[in-house]
Amino acid sequence: MIVIKEIVKQALTTGYLSAKAQAQIRTLLQTNYDSEDIDALIILQRSVVAGKIQQESRCRNKYRSIVEQDSSSNIKLAYQVAAELACVAAMALSFCYIKPRQS
Repeated sequence: MIVIKEIVKQALTTGYLSAKAQAQIRTLLQTNYDSEDIDALIILQRSVVAGKIQQESRCRNKYRSIVEQDSSSNIKLAYQVAAELACVAAMALSFCYIKPRQS
């Protein structure tokens, strides 16, 4: 089983921390780790801040998956958002025109 300090050692050797390695670290932090793993994480964090290790961006991967979606699903989503906005606008206008009861 891979441990956090091994992932950190590999990142220090290559100068690169992949999104997959970052996900492995998060998973391992939820299960089992020791004080050596925490020390390794501190070293990793300092190396990233110092620019010695380049992190693969998780945001870039999310953006890439959004861009790769089928364009028809994007159009459907746009229509759905427009319909919801129209509904909210209609409800807001109907509340504005409700006449108060006369006694």
